[in-house]
Amino acid sequence: MPEIVQITSRDNARLKDAKRVREGKVHDRIFIEGVRLVEEAVRSNVELDCLFVSDEGDDRASAVIENAAAADIYRLSNAGFKSISDTVTSQGLAAIARRPSSGQTRVEERLANSSSPVVVFLYEINNPSNLGAVVRTADAAGVAGLILSSRSADAFSPKALRSSMGSGFRVPIWEDVNLNDALKWARSNDLKTVATQAAAATAYTELDWTLPRMILLGSEAHGLPSEEVKKVDDRISIPMESQVESLNLAVACGVVLFEARRQRVAAQRMG
Repeated sequence: MPEIVQITSRDNARLKDAKRVREGKVHDRIFIEGVRLVEEAVRSNVELDCLFVSDEGDDRASAVIENAAAADIYRLSNAGFKSISDTVTSQGLAAIARRPSSGQTRVEERLANSSSPVVVFLYEINNPSNLGAVVRTADAAGVAGLILSSRSADAFSPKALRSSMGSGFRVPIWEDVNLNDALKWARSNDLKTVATQAAAATAYTELDWTLPRMILLGSEAHGLPSEEVKKVDDRISIPMESQVESLNLAVACGVVLFEARRQRVAAQRMG
């Protein structure tokens, strides 16, 4: 384990760098906070640059530090750690890591080798907590990958990572993709496209999810552009009680993705 260096000044250059990463000002680095998230990063082979541990940190941090191949480890006072923390109640452990590789190639590689050929396209999801919850849901349902449109939140921001509970380290994510380009890509990869629409006549349970598909989901506030929705192969609805206008994005995503998973598992068992 590398030597632990004590930092006593909150004006230390390392802490200033950590704040810039936390604020999203260093594109190729991410800020990871909390014992569970750092554990997940280590387990997922995310490359760590350094660790910050508080004098009053959680006892579990010691075990994580022993398993982390970090280049540097810094110990801070409680006040020093709070100066870089992104949470109100911290566990006293944070890391700076290289941003996980993402993009079209990773999604295509997973898709080519996946028994669950479903990709999720998210259109202008600008709430990082909602985005993280969708990433976690998609990971649990076994999707091949996620595609994020431009003007979406950063899937590797501290809030999104906390909400995803580390799923962002595992699910291939392709960022900053134009919706029309995503539709063209889906067709070139033999994926049927499907969009959720409240007025759609076909319920999500009536669709054949054993076929390779890309499902398009929009934000709770604005949904998907009507012109682009006309271009998809299928439109589905989630039947609800009439008094309820809509579901939370992650809930709607989970309802549909786990129906897709149920159908694929049933088909595999039959044959």
